[in-house]
Amino acid sequence: MSIAAGGLSATQWLASPPGQYLFAREQAYFDGAVADIFGYHALQLGLEQIDLLRASRIPLRVCVGPQGAVGLRADFRDLPIESNSVDLMVLPHTLEFTEHPHQVMREVARVLRAEGHVVISGFNPVSLWGLRRSVSARRDFPWSGRFIHLPRVKDWFALVGLEIVAGSMTCYAPPCTEQKWLDRFCFMEKAGDRWWPIAGGVFFLQAIKRVRGIRLIMPKWSDRVAPRKNLSPVPERVRDDDAAAARTRIQ
Repeated sequence: MSIAAGGLSATQWLASPPGQYLFAREQAYFDGAVADIFGYHALQLGLEQIDLLRASRIPLRVCVGPQGAVGLRADFRDLPIESNSVDLMVLPHTLEFTEHPHQVMREVARVLRAEGHVVISGFNPVSLWGLRRSVSARRDFPWSGRFIHLPRVKDWFALVGLEIVAGSMTCYAPPCTEQKWLDRFCFMEKAGDRWWPIAGGVFFLQAIKRVRGIRLIMPKWSDRVAPRKNLSPVPERVRDDDAAAARTRIQ
């Protein structure tokens, strides 16, 4: 699996005006999302062209991919990583460019530790970007990907035990190929969250792996306390000195 398509590669497209438009907004979101997540191990699955963990305070940060300049080469469907060992995972458009996105989500849930975090981004088919993909005759990046509807992604999260805690959308302007047209449509970015919040070209989701613990129900021992017994008082022993002093006072 690779996010580089037969036409423009991801690197080439990211250097174009719409690619820079997307990159600026995704980098800003991921920087804010990962900045306050702590732990020891963080992974980025795919899109090795940009460092989406640069703002993380986690000491060990590794980019994983099937090819390219990555720290670990691996198939996302079968990660060579110990279960319950990763504190943070970011998936930038990873699900759109794999044949088995649900299996990738299962692997993410497997390697995440309890209360570990995952942040993903995806292209929204219900948007101008989705419309551009449906009418495009070319199948280069990113139009070669299979855009997944947001409700479906949320269902996958729930099935693997990931609880969504935050989300957002961006890229409301159409994916114009020329910068001057992107500048003219910049007003749509400012008004998008208010007037058409579900029509952003890109969505973000943040989730936490929840592990339900077992609670032991113990008996209430206080209800079974033995009844109090009325015992006779024990006379105190009088020392010899005190007894002699008492006899002297009586005489």
